[in-house]
Amino acid sequence: MADDVQGRGWAIARDNLEHVALYRWWRSSVVGKIDHQAIIERIVDESGWSPRYLFMTMMSAGIAVLGLLLSSPAVVIGAMLISPLMSPILGLGFSLALFDFAEMRRALIALAAGSACAIAFTALIVALSPLQAPTSEIIARTRPNLFDLAVALFAALAGTFAIIRGRGDTVVGVAIATALMPPLAVVGYGLATWNLPVLAGAFALFVTNFVTIALSATVMARLYGFGHFLSSQQSWAQTIVLTLVFIVMAVPLGLSLKQIATEAVTVTQVRSFLSDRFGARARVTQLDVDFASQPILVRSVVITPRVGMQPTLALQAALEKRLGQSVRLQLDQVLLEAGAGPIDAQREELRQAGAAAAEQTARIGILARMLGLAAGVAPEAVTIDRDHRRATVIAAPLPGATVATYRALELRAQQDVDDWAITITPPQGPLPPIAFADNVDTLDIPAREAVLTSAWAARRWNIRSLSVPGLPETAPENPILSQRRALVIAQLLRSQGVEATTAPASGQSFRLTAAPSAAVP
Repeated sequence: MADDVQGRGWAIARDNLEHVALYRWWRSSVVGKIDHQAIIERIVDESGWSPRYLFMTMMSAGIAVLGLLLSSPAVVIGAMLISPLMSPILGLGFSLALFDFAEMRRALIALAAGSACAIAFTALIVALSPLQAPTSEIIARTRPNLFDLAVALFAALAGTFAIIRGRGDTVVGVAIATALMPPLAVVGYGLATWNLPVLAGAFALFVTNFVTIALSATVMARLYGFGHFLSSQQSWAQTIVLTLVFIVMAVPLGLSLKQIATEAVTVTQVRSFLSDRFGARARVTQLDVDFASQPILVRSVVITPRVGMQPTLALQAALEKRLGQSVRLQLDQVLLEAGAGPIDAQREELRQAGAAAAEQTARIGILARMLGLAAGVAPEAVTIDRDHRRATVIAAPLPGATVATYRALELRAQQDVDDWAITITPPQGPLPPIAFADNVDTLDIPAREAVLTSAWAARRWNIRSLSVPGLPETAPENPILSQRRALVIAQLLRSQGVEATTAPASGQSFRLTAAPSAAVP
């Protein structure tokens, strides 16, 4: 009965539309001139997977991830120009409009295969790359919001229009790749670096864009007369499902956008507060708000006349009252002498910037020479990431040096420059032995350091797991001594982010090795 009522309602609405002049014009002058069969045959022909499709997807993903690592929008755009992901996406959208489940399954398989290849290829590139620091291009694709949904929506509408009206494939490829290929590359980056927040955020953006594009293509296809033969029940089902899906996606994305907007407003309020408190003769030169900190952390540098100096604690209390939440304020005040004006403030700002740049350049030179000396390589072989304050180097084999030697060198270098992240990758070699005293199943200090050194080396060599002699596959109820020792080693390894696999027992002394499935560069 309910289906009959819905069917009659849809039929009445369609009959009413037939009397609207605009609708009649649309049907005769626009929809009537489209070769629906030719468009469907073309989409079906291109929406499946093939070796060429997978190869082009991987090449596009490789270019995209390199552009993201280099923070180069031009390179990312180059990846969009060759991405073939639009074909299965449009195939899925049109199959939804036509209720063609065979084509739907075929398009989904092609999209899943292309996405998996893209993620795996980008993860491999990132794993082999010496540049693994998250850039602004990567971070920008880890927090999907309502604007991202709008971008995907407009991309899908433009792409579907180009296909239906025959306005060029390049437009379609760029439109679809804009919303899909960069997030897929960031998913591969998150997988390679095992950065779960980045992986989850980029994957959420990818799913949002993929679903939005497919459903938008469905809407455009129905608008241009595809699926006109469907029953009223099928048409109602399409309408309800499309509406619900867009609502379900829009709500969390809208909340994310609200949070981003709130953070932007907070930064503006902080800058306005500092400017008001220090007056027109002062200048807020640096401002950074860390919203992940609890309470939020505000770092700022203010150049002000000496008479305008403000106590930090009083400013923090006033700022908390202004924002209505707890704040931790770290404020550096650069004081100018009496009578100094705006020009003096600008000069001081420039002097500070120049001095800071010169100091940083000199410090980086010293750091490169120090690490090069420690690793036995030339200073030019040290990779310096100024933006994220990271220094990495692949050490040369040093006479008599063990893995523990290189770990000690890294720890010593890290102590000398505690505000930089230092990474020394040792040459491949045997891991240190882990010795236990007679009838003892606990780690003493030397044994614990040997396990920590093995875990450190595994992370530096990009080894996911180490083989522990005597480790049982499942924890026995009454483990023997060698099993208890292996379990203690495995527990410490896992606390360091390295998995432990089983290997044949070896008596009193343990020596860990790379698991057979581990990827050693």
